[in-house]
Amino acid sequence: MSKDIVVIGGGTAGARLARQLAPSARVTVIGEEDHAPYNRVLLAEVLAGRYGPEVVALPETPVRRGVRVVRIDRADKVVQCDDGSVVPYGTLVLATGSNPVLPPLRGLGNDLPDGVHPFRTMDDCLALAAAVREGTRAVVIGGGLLGVSAARALAERGAQVVLAQQGEHLMERQLDTAASELLRSHLETLGVEVHTECRVRGLRCEGGAVRAVELADGYALDADLVVVACGVRPRVGLARAAGLDVRNGIVVDDELRTSDPDIRAIGDCAEHNGRVYALAGPAIEQADVLATLLAGSPDASPADFPAPSSDASPAPAPSPSARYTGTRALTRLTLNGSGPLDLAAFGETTPLPGDDVVRLTDATRGAYRKVVVRGDRLIGGILLGDLGAVGELARTWEGDEPLPSSPLFHLLGGS
Repeated sequence: MSKDIVVIGGGTAGARLARQLAPSARVTVIGEEDHAPYNRVLLAEVLAGRYGPEVVALPETPVRRGVRVVRIDRADKVVQCDDGSVVPYGTLVLATGSNPVLPPLRGLGNDLPDGVHPFRTMDDCLALAAAVREGTRAVVIGGGLLGVSAARALAERGAQVVLAQQGEHLMERQLDTAASELLRSHLETLGVEVHTECRVRGLRCEGGAVRAVELADGYALDADLVVVACGVRPRVGLARAAGLDVRNGIVVDDELRTSDPDIRAIGDCAEHNGRVYALAGPAIEQADVLATLLAGSPDASPADFPAPSSDASPAPAPSPSARYTGTRALTRLTLNGSGPLDLAAFGETTPLPGDDVVRLTDATRGAYRKVVVRGDRLIGGILLGDLGAVGELARTWEGDEPLPSSPLFHLLGGS
C-alpha cells in the first residue's frame, strides 16, 4: 500500500502544502496548468504590466504540469490522469481550486467568442494582456473584487474601460455605500466608466468575435474585448464523481478530512463548517494545518520537517492534534491612479444593536474608515485611503484581542 501523498492542484493551497512537507514526505503534485505555481493574487499586476509572470512565481515546487486527473479510484487508492498514467496514493489531497462563473447570457456558451475572457488563471491574464492595446474598448462584467482589479489593470494599459455592475454598488460583499462611492470615484479618475444597477442581457458577436455587450434596457456597449468577472465556483466534479460528500464545496472537518478518511481537501474547493472562503489567506492556513497533521503522522519524522520557504511564515511543528477552526479573512486591494488607494475590509461591517461604530470620512484626501466594536473587541472594519493603521487593526482583529480604551486611536492610525 502506497504511503505517498498525492496533491491534485498546483495552486496556492497545493503548492504551499507540498513546500511545507518536502522533503520529509513523498509528495506528488499534479497540476493542470502548464505554468509553474504562481501567486494568483498578483495577476492584476501582471495584466497591468507592473510585473512579469516570473515575478509572481512561487518558490520552486515540483509539479507534474499540464496533467489533468480524470478519475479517483477510492477502492484501489489511485488517481487516473488524462495522459494515461495511474498514480497510487496513501493520502490524497484535493486542492482543485475554483472555476470562474459564466453567467447565462445570450451569446455566451461553453465555447467563448473571440475577445471574451475570464480572469482567473495566468493563461487568462496573458491572453488579455496580448489582446489589449491603447484605446481598446473593454467591458468588464462584474463589480466585485476581481472585476475592479481587472478594470483598473486594463485602464492602466490604456484601454477604454466600462465596468458593468448589476448590484447597487461596487464590491457589495466587502464595502458599504460610502466606501463604494469613494472606490467608484477613484476608478473614474483612471478613466473607468462605471455603471451600477446595470444588468447585462447578452453579447453581440460577428464572425465568432464579440462586438458589443447588450444591456437589459436595450443599450449596447461597443466592445473589442469583454472580461467576465462574475465570481468563482468550487471545482468539485472529481469529488462528486468519487462519491464524496459535496455541498457548495467538498465538505471537510477540522482535520480537513472529507467523507473518505484517506482524502483531504484544502483551498477554494473545500467547505468547512458551511463556508467556502475562496481567498488566499484561508487556503494558506488550511495548507499549514494539514502539513502539521500529515507531518505528525507515524510515517513522518519531526526532525525532517523542513524550514519554510522565503514566502512562508515559519512552518508549524508537526502535531497530530492540529485542527483547522476557520480563518478570520481580510480582503486587501491597492489601486493606482493619480495616487494610490489602499482598501481593506474584514469581519462584520454591519453593526448589530448595541455595537459601537466609529466612522471617519475625509473627502479631501479620499479617505474613509469605519470600524465596528462589540464590547472590547474589534468585530469588523472598512478602510480606504492611506492605510497606515491597517496592519495594527488587522492584527488586533485576527487575534481577537481586546482593544485599548479608545477605538478612535486605532482608527486614526495610532496618532
